[in-house]
Amino acid sequence: MSERFDLLIRNARDASGANLSIGISDGRIAAMSPDVEGFGPEYDARGQTAGPGLHDHHLHLLATAARMESVDLADAANADAAIARLRTSAGAPGTWVRAIGYDERTAGLPDRVLLDAWLPDHPLRIQDRTGAFWLLNGAALEKLGSPPFPDCVERDGDGRPSGRIWRGDAWLRDRIGGAPPSLDALGARFARWGVTGVTDAGASNGAAEAKLLAMAMPQHLVLMGTEDLPAGDGYTLGPVKLLLDENDLPEIETVAARIAAARAHRRPVAAHCVTLGELVFFLQALAQAGGSRPGDRIEHGGIIPESLIGDIAAAALTVVTQPNFIHDRGDRYRAQMDEQDLGDLYRTGSLLCRGVRVLGGSDAPYGDANPWIAIRAATDRRTRGGAIIGPDERIGRPAALALYQSRPLRVGAPADLILYDWAKDSGALADVGLTLIGGTIAWQR
Repeated sequence: MSERFDLLIRNARDASGANLSIGISDGRIAAMSPDVEGFGPEYDARGQTAGPGLHDHHLHLLATAARMESVDLADAANADAAIARLRTSAGAPGTWVRAIGYDERTAGLPDRVLLDAWLPDHPLRIQDRTGAFWLLNGAALEKLGSPPFPDCVERDGDGRPSGRIWRGDAWLRDRIGGAPPSLDALGARFARWGVTGVTDAGASNGAAEAKLLAMAMPQHLVLMGTEDLPAGDGYTLGPVKLLLDENDLPEIETVAARIAAARAHRRPVAAHCVTLGELVFFLQALAQAGGSRPGDRIEHGGIIPESLIGDIAAAALTVVTQPNFIHDRGDRYRAQMDEQDLGDLYRTGSLLCRGVRVLGGSDAPYGDANPWIAIRAATDRRTRGGAIIGPDERIGRPAALALYQSRPLRVGAPADLILYDWAKDSGALADVGLTLIGGTIAWQR
């Protein structure tokens, strides 16, 4: 007797181009062969390639959703351009204006006095392009209530808040209040791109954030966060996140103690390592805490010199990198960095050749959330302006896809898969025709 499936995909192709049919039952792949025998609702793939769904291994969901509702200052060439965008986007007087992507080259890091001149009739908060600073005008500062303020709030010479807040996201969110941004549109956008899983890399994620994020999107969710982040429904517990900042590094004993606490909770650690100083500090903290454990991660690996690749491989650390930054920020890197250092940026090929496990993430909203831009950048290392950075770090298409594919397609595995076309043109992005998450259609063209 022929088997009945919840969904039967016909006329697909595997990665090698061979014919492939897939039968899906109870959210899992029940059969897979060139011509599956069975019946049920059918989907004609029309020759598209079937592959595992993509997983963004490092992003910030709430900030990315909020970005979709914010004024984007990323391409504002000067202060006048930034002011025009803010004033054009402002609603009724007294309503909040939230802006993101501000580049300090536009007009430095403005204080409350300058921002009052930019937008005097609205409370204004601007996030810089790195995500480290929030910049507030006077009306916004009044919304924060009375002192005392934490150390993240910079003071001017008179002891008043200057308007600059450093790494104060959680505190600022608590003071401002209001409803969190909706994740519906973001989840739908990810589904169109073939993303079936995401890892939120928030360092402050705890029980409140877990409750907010769990089951808010169709994608499978992994949550990094604090040592106190509990296991729960709707997400998988990820590593303890160590937010290191070269400008304000803690005592190494403090970080080693946090690593030990993560071990007590049977959780790996993931450290923010954009700079060489942060990377070296993390490696030293791991050594002081007794060494690395399976699942420990270097987040970003923005600068990895050749001399440290062997140490990373020997420690069996995973590097979660962002090839999209080569595309998004590469022209800036070329203008600001010594040429001999460019090859150390966001490595992929040299790490893989030395046996280092490498995963890909967007770091959205600080990088483009479309995974296909990062996958393409991993293959060509081309900047937005067309220059090539680190040509020896280029990898082939299968290896680039593997940065974002959690598991191969196989019988018995969850039916998290996509159908896509990817033209041979090196500058092309893939076109996703179908996205299944747990056997349910999350997107179809």
